[in-house]
Parts: sequence; C-alpha cells; structure tokens
Amino acid sequence: MSRRKFMSGAIVAALVTAGVFVLSRTTRAGYESAEYKVVESDGEFEIREYPDLMLVATKTKIDAQGRDGSFMKLFRYISGANESEQKISMTTPVFMENDKADSEVQMGFVMPKEVAVEGVPSPTGPDVDVRKRTGGRFAVIRFAGKLDKKLAQESEAKLRAWMETKGLTAAVNDDTDSSETSGVEAASYDPPFTPAPLRRNEVLIRLK
Repeated sequence: MSRRKFMSGAIVAALVTAGVFVLSRTTRAGYESAEYKVVESDGEFEIREYPDLMLVATKTKIDAQGRDGSFMKLFRYISGANESEQKISMTTPVFMENDKADSEVQMGFVMPKEVAVEGVPSPTGPDVDVRKRTGGRFAVIRFAGKLDKKLAQESEAKLRAWMETKGLTAAVNDDTDSSETSGVEAASYDPPFTPAPLRRNEVLIRLK
C-alpha cells in the first residue's frame, strides 16, 4: 500500500512538473519577443546581432525583482498611462542595464515592433522614460534560476571568460570610456510564478 501511494505521489509530482514546464513555455511563447540574429552559438553562449529597439524604462535595483514598484510603473504605462492612453502588449525580455557605479539598473520593457514604427507615446506616470536601445553585436550567456545580483555577476564572469577565449572585446572599457552605462545587461523572459529552474535568463555584453 505504501509503495502504491509512493508511486501515485511520484506520478502526480511528475505531472505537476510537466504542467508547469508546459505552462511556462506557453506563457513565454505567447509574447512578442525582441528580434535578434544568432551569429555564433557555443552551448550556453551566443554572439547575437540586435537591431535598434525602443524601450520604456525606469530605475530599479536588480535584487528588488520589481518589488520596489518599478515593474508596476512600467506595467501602468503599457496599460494606458501614456499620452495616447494606448494599451500596449507585453513583450519579452525585460531588460536591466547596469550603470557604471553598479548601484542602479534601468529596467526596460521592449516596445512591440508595430508601436515602435508608429511612434511610442510619451509616459504620463512619474520616473518613466522612453529610450532607444542602440542595436549592435552582443556576447550572451543563457542560464536558469532566480535572477539576482549574485547570479548575474557569476554569469557575467563566465561570459567574460568565454569572450577572452574567443578574442572578443567589450564595447565599454571601465578605465577609458566615459559612458554612464557599463555595457552589461541582464534579461529575463518569464513571469514571476515560473519556478526558478525553468526560468530563462541572460546576461549580455555589448561588443566592439
């Protein structure tokens, strides 16, 4: 009897895990995603070419996971808190770009292609800006887990080590470049309810 219960529990657990996996993949696939071209692929690493993207962005901390109100500021924008009172579809990924001081990041929602072409409406809410993410070539590492500062830094270190083996140079040099940004971004593709092992996260470094 106990063995039968164990087997039943194992089957239920497997079904739940499979269901969550399918749901997370389906949810992710239901959103328009930022376009890019894969130039080179090497396991968890890629070199990608991105076009210019239009973002609506606000300041946050990467460890805040949007709980500091930053996510809702952007969500209100796409829900109609803009000069056109336009409802705008959610997209993936949510980008987070570090500043050089590593104290703040800009959280950004990618505007759908149609909205970017027709013109992105100005925000009416506080601390929200529209900005262009300039296209270019990026080195990328893809990984699972709950995206926080520690995981992002560990993944960035792995990516930089891989770049060194490939002879790739980051576009921003902390010693000489006067840009306020570090040229490093994190990207998250999944909603908060997605279990950490099933989440798709990335760190991107802009290349020269």
